[in-house]
Amino acid sequence: MTTPSIAPVRGRGRLERRTWIICVALVMSNCALIVVSGAVGSVAVNPTEAAQIVTGHLIPGMPWMSDGSLTPLQDQAVWQFRMPRTLLAALAGAGLALAGALMQVTVRNPLAEPYILGVSSGASVGAVLVIVFGSAVVGGLSLNAAAFAGALATCVTVAMLARKNGTLSPTRMILAGVALGTLLSAVTSYLTISTDAQNVVGVLFFLLGSVSAATMTSLIGPTVALVASCIVAALLARSLNALMTGDESAVSLGVNASRLRGLLLVIASLLTGTVVSVAGGIGFVGLVIPHIARILVGADHRRMLPVTVLSGSLFLVAADLLARTVAAPTEIPLGILTAFVGAPFFLWLMRRGGADRAGLGR
Repeated sequence: MTTPSIAPVRGRGRLERRTWIICVALVMSNCALIVVSGAVGSVAVNPTEAAQIVTGHLIPGMPWMSDGSLTPLQDQAVWQFRMPRTLLAALAGAGLALAGALMQVTVRNPLAEPYILGVSSGASVGAVLVIVFGSAVVGGLSLNAAAFAGALATCVTVAMLARKNGTLSPTRMILAGVALGTLLSAVTSYLTISTDAQNVVGVLFFLLGSVSAATMTSLIGPTVALVASCIVAALLARSLNALMTGDESAVSLGVNASRLRGLLLVIASLLTGTVVSVAGGIGFVGLVIPHIARILVGADHRRMLPVTVLSGSLFLVAADLLARTVAAPTEIPLGILTAFVGAPFFLWLMRRGGADRAGLGR
């Protein structure tokens, strides 16, 4: 008589252990890939030396930092140039993946991602305005601040257009986001073709995504946004599960569906705007990674969100490593590489048996 009640508990226990194993493996893979990324470049540095340089900067007094075994050029190449871009790629991948997962809950659509609501397009308009006309046109805001302001303005506009009878309608959000994103993309395209030739390359490189200009200072904004969003998302994990079952079920469980959607929209916009402001437009991360996480550990957000964040980080660090090595010395914009990798992989997922568990086969 007790077997039916014990079996689900044992099943959940196995899934919890599997989630922990996957998370530990992802953390170790991220650390290893970050070290490898720090070792790859025109200045010869092996992974062991790269690990020593990173450790030496994090823990003062390491003997190898002063015994002459590492040259100043190696130290500069790893710590000042390669580490900032690698860490920014990790933060951007984690942020976009989390934003995608939250957007899919917000609109209850497995094909949703931050870009579907036009948030990325709004951030791009703000940044391109600064590149083309200077900061004076946006009240003296920096490029990063203008991109974030554009994302926030788009978020507010979509929320206003999506309200129906005092609540946020998922269908209206998608329609409003697609229409507004298309309009903002047209504005960006017009600004690009009407600007001086010397600005076009900078605009296009920004729109296609890149972390090549990263500095340690540029990591502060994405780090704060990601940590705050992860904390809020973890606290809301049970409510996210309820929202995915439908508004009526969520309300019966004590969840204010409309208010929760508004909060999720703000969090996703914060993450997307912050990432776009420092790394430009990078697609497919927020679309593909959450589905991979669901296939690995199921749809429960208490398990899925940590795997999503860690997988997104690993994916974009790997993409950045490929972007600067595949066609060296030319660097491929990240947005192009993620599209080449993400689109076929997404189509492959749809053909797999696990696609139903990810919500793609419905």
